[in-house]
Amino acid sequence: MINDMTAKQTPGEIKSTQVKETEEIFQWTKQWYPVAIVEFLDPSKPHSMQLLGKNIVLWRDKQGKWSCFEDLCPHRLVRLSEGRVESDGTLLCAYHAWRFNSEGKCVSMPQSKNKEAEAQNCASSRSCAKVYPIQERQGLLWVWPEYGSTALIDSKLREPRVIPELEASPERVRTSAWNIRDLPYGWDYFMENVADPAHVPITHHNIMGSRYEDAKYFDMLCVRKLSTQEGFAFETRPTEPDIETLINDFQPPCVMRVYSVDKQGCKYILTLYAIPTRPGWTRLIATQVFVKNEKGKFPKKGLGFFAIPMPAWLGHVLSSFFLHQDAVFLHYQEKFIEQSSREKWLTKVYTPNPSDKMVITFRQWWEKRAGGEIPWDENCNRQLPPPEYDKQKLFDVWNTHTKDCYVCQKALKNINRISLAAYIMSIVCLCWGIIVDARYIAIQAIQLSASPEMLLSALSWAPPLNFWLAVIGAVLFALTGYLLKKFTRLFYVYEFEHSHNH
Repeated sequence: MINDMTAKQTPGEIKSTQVKETEEIFQWTKQWYPVAIVEFLDPSKPHSMQLLGKNIVLWRDKQGKWSCFEDLCPHRLVRLSEGRVESDGTLLCAYHAWRFNSEGKCVSMPQSKNKEAEAQNCASSRSCAKVYPIQERQGLLWVWPEYGSTALIDSKLREPRVIPELEASPERVRTSAWNIRDLPYGWDYFMENVADPAHVPITHHNIMGSRYEDAKYFDMLCVRKLSTQEGFAFETRPTEPDIETLINDFQPPCVMRVYSVDKQGCKYILTLYAIPTRPGWTRLIATQVFVKNEKGKFPKKGLGFFAIPMPAWLGHVLSSFFLHQDAVFLHYQEKFIEQSSREKWLTKVYTPNPSDKMVITFRQWWEKRAGGEIPWDENCNRQLPPPEYDKQKLFDVWNTHTKDCYVCQKALKNINRISLAAYIMSIVCLCWGIIVDARYIAIQAIQLSASPEMLLSALSWAPPLNFWLAVIGAVLFALTGYLLKKFTRLFYVYEFEHSHNH
């Protein structure tokens, strides 16, 4: 048993991850977190988000600069995210029309007696919004979850965990579109899951392998020892025949890099950012990175069919096929483990195989280096939400993605327009077919009245070719409209059952 081996500090890589109780504790609030993807945000309005249980609002001014405030107006503590971005580039609180510039300073207070009183009121530090450090890197908005002068200094001393390959040699790199989704389970359960390569061909059967052919023994070797600030990394052996190296690399506070190098020297990196938003919820931001080898060739494989180039909105919609396969386990697993008893994780689970080494190491880092819990904001409800047994709500795509994704909303509107146009064209074709058939019958009736002997042949009359073409067109347009309308359901909900995945 690996847990027994760990307790006795016996061989190999598990021993290398032993930690001392006196080691430094990870500081969750002194880190950069990616919270949004710039191209998927509507710049004309403020966006409400959560980070470590803190309510924040992102918005962009007239100069294109993004800002992050606490989502509270200092006047009467209503949500600034319910306000507006005005044409002058200020954020307006829709309750009393106070306006704030990108630095958080109140620049307009209409209820003041006169201009002098307004200037005096706006000069007070109490009129200012609380501003969090923010920066834009590699298409992501990164937020430092502390505010004030000290936070500004501290945030400049640490770099966000960007994708190094994009910084070093962008000309050799191709990436898939960024994806983003709020997942109904906690940050630690997400990280535990992606530290477990053994589940991939089973849980993601028919996308990333076969549960019947690829559920096999393998070992995991520690290639970077556990560190409070830098995490750890494990290599999976054996790998697929054409893969030279396969490594899972955890870098706190939020990165898991799963990268492989094939025998031709091509490198593939699945970069997963997991952001703790509130208890029982995690925001996933992910992309695939393909790096050329020395001969200029890209790797052939990626994350199943998601490696095929496709529009960003289509990748977002189809990602439910993959993400919900895990969600149906992790949502309930978290609730059961957290509510069952106060025992430590390793005493509750049975992990006898070497494929569990990285999961065990993660739990060791979590309990001994990271305090065993997220330091949620003091105003946050720290109670886990109850398990959701209504699958329509558990697999809600609209509220966990679409309503906040600018490109998906545009795609949904366009698909609905095309669907409506298809139904209209179906009606037009049907009407045209009726008109063509009616004209044909009328002509035949006139000919029949002129020649009664044609009555017998009239019994064998058939509608003309144009009639049948119109009917076929009506059916095809109606079917297109129906299928498009059915497809749009993926923007709202996608229910998944493993029993149906044959």
